[in-house]
Amino acid sequence: MHVQDSHWSSASAVAPGTALSAPSGHGRAGGPRTTPLRVDAQRNLEHVLRAAREVFGELGYGAPMEDVARRARVGVGTVYRRFPSKDVLVRRIAEEETSRLTDQARTALGQEDDPWSALSRFLRTSVASGAGRLLPPQVLRVGVADEHDHARVPQQRTQPAGAELRLVPEKGSAVAGEDDAGAAQLLDVVGRLVERAREAGALRPDVSVADVLLVIATAAPSLPDPAQQAAASARLLDILLEGLRSRPA
Repeated sequence: MHVQDSHWSSASAVAPGTALSAPSGHGRAGGPRTTPLRVDAQRNLEHVLRAAREVFGELGYGAPMEDVARRARVGVGTVYRRFPSKDVLVRRIAEEETSRLTDQARTALGQEDDPWSALSRFLRTSVASGAGRLLPPQVLRVGVADEHDHARVPQQRTQPAGAELRLVPEKGSAVAGEDDAGAAQLLDVVGRLVERAREAGALRPDVSVADVLLVIATAAPSLPDPAQQAAASARLLDILLEGLRSRPA
């Protein structure tokens, strides 16, 4: 999976679930007012969001806006009227997919008593939904920690040669504070799934939250035939799950 980093601006972000409106000038009192989007405008917005998920899921966040417009069957100007920059559209899609994964993790945590069943359920539902292909870059960023780095998640396990595998923030990124809230919630819930499975002896002791997220991101290949894609994803995930499980000494 290829993910191209994107510099997101919180000032222009469109929050998931926010009802968009179109400016309609000024009222008699001189104050601005807004009206809901027309039916055709709302339909175009839905087409753009659906197309963006597909295009970014297949090509990564580096795909141009023209590809999104072509897939949505609208002019590129229509896309930019809804999303003033590509960064705003990328942020919208990434936030929605991060929220979806968080909900899936919470469901698995709350409905499965067995720790391994909870973790494997989360992985299977996440891979099946394809959300892993649309995770924001800073969630998937993996690096070797040093004394100057601050972990994005609690320390997991020490790797060979003293190197610790963990998620780290993108250097120079403007995504911080409230912009990281969704990612932090995802990391927290997945961390609880990982800790439960590890404490139960079902998960290899060297597996970290970063490893689990990488499984989600890589176990959903993009293939032209939906049936082949589903079969390939299921088979690949079976292999990866076997690699995550602990083995008797």
